[in-house]
Amino acid sequence: QVQLVESGGGLVQPGGSLRLSCAASGSIFSINTMGWYRQAPGQQRELVADITSGGRTNYVDSVKGRFTISRDNAKNTVYLQMNSLKPEDTAVYYCNADVVTELSSIVRSVRNYWGQGTQVTVSS
Repeated sequence: QVQLVESGGGLVQPGGSLRLSCAASGSIFSINTMGWYRQAPGQQRELVADITSGGRTNYVDSVKGRFTISRDNAKNTVYLQMNSLKPEDTAVYYCNADVVTELSSIVRSVRNYWGQGTQVTVSS
């Protein structure tokens, strides 16, 4: 079993900053891509940013230049630094990870996991 636990959400004024963290724990051999998604009320869940195990990053256009994704492979943790926040960034933010589990010395499986979500509200 693998758990993803997010932290760092909250209420912030427009132009402010927040840092989200997501720590993975459990039966982990390694983690491939980790990412952050968000879902606003009445909207579909969308990819905000993701990062490969090698550090290659990808961002949705609306957050480029404002958000930075990073990860600490030794801690199985991914971060999202959010600067210059706007009201339209308000959403529940979810952590996502492709986790490799070692079933035996020669068998590994990859499964996708989601965190429980953390609320980010940008309002004056």
